[in-house]
Amino acid sequence: MARSALIERVDELTRLRVPYVHARVVLAERPTSAKPGDEAIVLPDGTIEGFVGGDCATSTVRAQSLALLDSGDSLLLRISPVPEVSQPGKLSVHNPCLSGGTLEIFLQPHRPAPYVAVVGDAPVARALLALGGPLGYDVVSAAGELPADAAAVVIASHGRDEIDALTAALRAGVPYVGLVASPKRGKAVVGALDVCGSMKARVHTPAGLDIGARTPAEIALSILAEIVASRPRPSGRPLAEAAPGSIDATGDPTVSPVGGVARVGLAQAIDPVCHMAVVAIDSSLHLDHDGERYFFCGSGCLRAFANDPGAYLSR
Repeated sequence: MARSALIERVDELTRLRVPYVHARVVLAERPTSAKPGDEAIVLPDGTIEGFVGGDCATSTVRAQSLALLDSGDSLLLRISPVPEVSQPGKLSVHNPCLSGGTLEIFLQPHRPAPYVAVVGDAPVARALLALGGPLGYDVVSAAGELPADAAAVVIASHGRDEIDALTAALRAGVPYVGLVASPKRGKAVVGALDVCGSMKARVHTPAGLDIGARTPAEIALSILAEIVASRPRPSGRPLAEAAPGSIDATGDPTVSPVGGVARVGLAQAIDPVCHMAVVAIDSSLHLDHDGERYFFCGSGCLRAFANDPGAYLSR
């Protein structure tokens, strides 16, 4: 992918609020097909646009990138054809299929800023709009429909349209729903909602952590702090899965010949030819045999399996 095309694609993904991982080759030892400066974008469905290496390297980049979209951490990934001693600051993955050279690829996730929809024009609402940006939130005034991917909805309208806004947010499954009101009025408003009890229990009212806030800006700060405290946490660092107890002297997990990913919920499968762990999604190389689906790190392993499945399944 040409640099100009990559920049245009990044702009498009940012505009559409699509998360992605930017992968850039920073070291390539011969023989490798990739060169320093080669770049690619990895999308949430595992699609890779651009070039950072052959099939086997690409499989490892895909697996690690999908984990990074969960954790949000950047990663310097080192892929080598032979096992290596762990190096501080790098994740070293032994890829037995690699054609010879070693690659180092910097992976940087880009995730859209979480939407915080504010309903109302009270002083607290205006303070939320002013304070949310520096904290990394995209705070918008919601006059009509809520953003489809809203992470939080805060109603600060001094009694106007509260019931409708709360009901819409709860039924849309917005993770955080807050109502700016006194404890007495907030309880009455929540009690009047035409939703089930479990939904009513999800409303934070009075919205915000109890930090002794008095001014609109302080109340807005307490609400944003509560949103930060209640947001979902990543399932773990995007590290390749190590054998049990495989920890080096630095305290970082080392990598076995199986270059998998320790991410809860990330479907994995073992390549039956080279025994690498690969991401088991539709965009990964796969082959159906006798009613079972097998996933592969690259086309070479897929062809070898297709030529003689029994030779590998008997292992």
